[in-house]
Amino acid sequence: MAALTRLMPRRGRGFWFGLTIDVLWSVVVLFVPMRMTGREHVPKTGGVLLAFNHISFADPVSSTVFALVSGRVPRYLAKASLWRLPLVGSIMRSGRHVPVDRGTARAGLALTGAQGAVERGECVAVYPEGTFTSDPEGWPMTGKSGVARAALASRVPVVPIAQWGTQRLLPRGSFLPRPLPRKRVDVAAGPAVDLSDLYDLEPTKEVLDKATARIMAAITDLLAGIRTG
Repeated sequence: MAALTRLMPRRGRGFWFGLTIDVLWSVVVLFVPMRMTGREHVPKTGGVLLAFNHISFADPVSSTVFALVSGRVPRYLAKASLWRLPLVGSIMRSGRHVPVDRGTARAGLALTGAQGAVERGECVAVYPEGTFTSDPEGWPMTGKSGVARAALASRVPVVPIAQWGTQRLLPRGSFLPRPLPRKRVDVAAGPAVDLSDLYDLEPTKEVLDKATARIMAAITDLLAGIRTG
């Protein structure tokens, strides 16, 4: 794990987000063995959407590590309330993440922010389910249409990524991680989801549902592989 440090970009992190990365990376190296595959599917430059499943509060750590060792600094879509928290707000602003006002008329601005970021060549990390999966076995739920809408509007690649093991490191409902005994976390990316046949269609609910279903199916297939691997 320590040898992967050289692969992680430092420019573009921002001070507070960069400091958080450095601190958490030391913890990961010491306590969290990670098996990461498919990093070659993440483009080194240009706009890209990384679509992850969501099973634990620890997911942003493994997602960020995967993005960084793949050569990209991730920008997250995250609930706007985080920006109002001491220190956390500084981290979110520093990292140029995109706030989402859930359940309000301003929620659509997050889509505009995400689309603008990828059009500027940024790497935007999203959890299409919008929250932890409610499936008792940890399988992904039906995704929300935001990532599909951003992908179809910007035409940037959507790379599906599955992660497993974070739910043992930080179980849902727990606020303290359980690093010992050490628990392996698996993260696997696949080829970008092919949405090209949908680009020139009107983004109706049917079209967005079809694009979302493809993205979630790709994530679920990857998750099936790492859960049995």
